[in-house]
Amino acid sequence: MSLDISIVVVAKRTIDEDLGGGSLLTWVFSAYAIAYAAALLTAGRFADVFGRKRSFIRGVLWFSFGSLLCGVAPTAWFLVLARVIQAFGGAQLSPASLALVLPEFPVEKRTQAIAIWGATGGLAAALGPSIGGILVDTLGWRSLFFLNIPFTLITVFVGQKLLKESRDPNAQRKVDYLSAVLGFSGVALVVLGISQSEVWGWVDRLTIGSIAVGIVLCALFALRCHRAESPILDLKLFRLPFVVAANVAGVLFSMGFIGMWLLNTFWLQAVWGYSVAISGLSTMPGPASAAFMAPFAGKYADRFGHSRVLFVGSIMLASGTLGLALTIPDSPEYLTHYLPWMLITGTGVGLSISTLSSSATAFLKPAQLAMGSALNNTFRQVGTALGAALSLAIAAPTLARVETVRRAGESMLDVSTRELHIAWFMNAGIYLAAGIAMIAIFRRPTDAQMADARG
Repeated sequence: MSLDISIVVVAKRTIDEDLGGGSLLTWVFSAYAIAYAAALLTAGRFADVFGRKRSFIRGVLWFSFGSLLCGVAPTAWFLVLARVIQAFGGAQLSPASLALVLPEFPVEKRTQAIAIWGATGGLAAALGPSIGGILVDTLGWRSLFFLNIPFTLITVFVGQKLLKESRDPNAQRKVDYLSAVLGFSGVALVVLGISQSEVWGWVDRLTIGSIAVGIVLCALFALRCHRAESPILDLKLFRLPFVVAANVAGVLFSMGFIGMWLLNTFWLQAVWGYSVAISGLSTMPGPASAAFMAPFAGKYADRFGHSRVLFVGSIMLASGTLGLALTIPDSPEYLTHYLPWMLITGTGVGLSISTLSSSATAFLKPAQLAMGSALNNTFRQVGTALGAALSLAIAAPTLARVETVRRAGESMLDVSTRELHIAWFMNAGIYLAAGIAMIAIFRRPTDAQMADARG
């Protein structure tokens, strides 16, 4: 799934040219984000109640089926609906995957296990832009989705053989469907309003109404979870400082990360004129550095504390983003003015992303693992939607000017990119805020909490 998300980003313009969906194609990305975020909490609870292996395998099959539909999509509308099916599959497999891994490790080793798990996702993200770019240039954008199918089928085959089923032994084999409906609808409307704010406008009644109704439904969801016998979300999670810290910092980290990624990709392709394949290869050192650093982040977190490691990561991310914004020229100078900042920000991502995941889940009771992972992913998806909307809204004037000049075949040297630099500055500040939030809120688990985590 990490591979799929990253390779689709590099193909947006090519899909637009082929299907001619115009503004509808923004839904190729926002529909996935909305459906994925909305389904996570319910999917996490289903995994805990009915079986994590079962949820994981079902999620992989749904994701594979959605990928097939994306690959054969004849219209933009069809592609959007297929992406929703993909998202429902991703929402099922994501929390279940971590919940399947962690019980195999003692609680003292879980941070390192999550770091290795995070490194695998980082490697997929590193390969995604480069593989995706080459495939788009040689075989077309549809091959990006067909690429998922053999990997997912292998995953199902191996998973059926090797994975052990686990579930919450104390959970009744039922789900409170009212809280599921409230949670799904509330998160979906909040993410919808945020994602579409660039199109509708931040003060448009559709944006404000969607977010407001979503917040009300989320409040009703929390009230229902407080009263229900078998709630979708155990609100006691919010009493744990390490969970709260991971979710607050996770929202901020995701805001900065998606903003940086979108702005960097745009700069390489539109301002420097790189092809899809070359921009993907140019981006690869960043995620590769993250994948290399992630296993070390687990050791550092165990030794120095999660909050300190995250804070160092946020400083590196902020520094790298600021350096890029302050020094990048309008003409290509990759080795001296892009690659160094990618290595710095990539290292920061490696220190941050697995640290956030382990803080959110490593010290939970075995019965809460899928639920905790789903909660953390939901907060981060909201952050992703918000970060993308803010960055694109700020950079919009630059994007419009560059697109006009590009279509006219004129030189980019005299085009102002001021707003795009402002967006980079904003993302650097968001990264720093994530580190400060982690330092301020995080507390190591108590002996009693560690005992509960051992089960």
